[in-house]
Amino acid sequence: MTVSRFLLRLRRKVRQQLPEPVTQLFQKGTSYMQLITQTFPGGATLTGWVHARVESCPSFDKRPAVLILPGGGYDYCSQREGEPVALQFLAAGYQAFVLEYSTAQKAANWQPMIDAARAMVWLRSNAGQLNLMPNKIAVCGFSAGGHLAASTAILWDAAPVQEALGKERGKNCPNAVILGYPVVTSGEFAHEGSIDNIAGDDKALWQTFSLENQVRPGLPPFYIWHTVADTSVPVENSLLLASALRRNRVPFEMHLFAEGHHGMSLCTAEVHEANPHNAHWFGLCREWLDHVFAYQAGADGDPNIPCLPHGGKKG
Repeated sequence: MTVSRFLLRLRRKVRQQLPEPVTQLFQKGTSYMQLITQTFPGGATLTGWVHARVESCPSFDKRPAVLILPGGGYDYCSQREGEPVALQFLAAGYQAFVLEYSTAQKAANWQPMIDAARAMVWLRSNAGQLNLMPNKIAVCGFSAGGHLAASTAILWDAAPVQEALGKERGKNCPNAVILGYPVVTSGEFAHEGSIDNIAGDDKALWQTFSLENQVRPGLPPFYIWHTVADTSVPVENSLLLASALRRNRVPFEMHLFAEGHHGMSLCTAEVHEANPHNAHWFGLCREWLDHVFAYQAGADGDPNIPCLPHGGKKG
C-alpha cells in the first residue's frame, strides 16, 4: 500500500472522530504528524497534514505552511493535484493543507475565492495550535486552482471577499504564490470553461477574472511553471502573467518545459504519467520557497515579505 493510499484511508477513518476545537488535536510528543479537517460555510473542506511538536526537534516547533488548491476547471477538484502534492510539501518540512473548494453550480458569486480566503484566515487564526508561522503561508494551485491561487493574492481585497470575511477581513492574503500551468486570462488564450463556471454571462466579471490585467505593485512573490506543449491551457496564460508581474516589479520565478500535456501535477507515475525532467519543478519550487521564507536557515525570514502578512490595508 502506498503512503498516499494509507493516509487516504486514515483520513476517512478519522473525519468523524476529530474532536473540536482544533486545540484538542495536538498533544506534545504524542505523534510526529497529525491529520485534521475543517469545514467552512457552504461546504468547502480543508484537510491538513501537520507536523506536531517533537521534543527532539525544538527548532521546528513552528513551520511555514502551504495551502494547495487543486485544478478541475472550477467544475471539480482534481485528486491528483491535492493529496500527492501535500505529502511532498509535508516531506519537505512544511505544514500542508488541501482545500476542496466550491465548484460547478456552487462556483458562482465569488464562492471559490471566498472559500480560499476563509481557509487563509482560519490557518492564521489557528497558527499556534497548527504549529505554523502565520506570516509564512504560501498558496499553491494548478490549472483552475492556479487561477484561484493567483486570485487569492491579486484579488485578496475584492469587495465580495472582504464582505464575506466580516470582522476577519484583511487577514486572507498569502505570503507567496505557487502556480502550475495556471488559468490566467479571459482573453484570446482563455480556458473558457473555467471562466464561465465562475463568471457565467457577466462580462464585467470576465474582465475582473482576467488576472493579467489586475496585477499591481506590492503583491507577494510568485513561482510559475508551465509546459509549452500544453493545448488545454496555453502557455500564454503564464507568459501574460509573468509580463504583468514584471511591469509591476512583483518578484517571480518561472520555468517553462518544452514537452508535456496539461494536468501533470508532480509529473510522476503516481499521478498518471512520469516525466522525470518536468518533475524537477517541485525541487526548484521547494528551493525557491525555502529561500523566500528563509526557512532552512532557521531564520525568522524577511520581515518585509509583502502583501500584508497579518492583514491590514495597503498604502
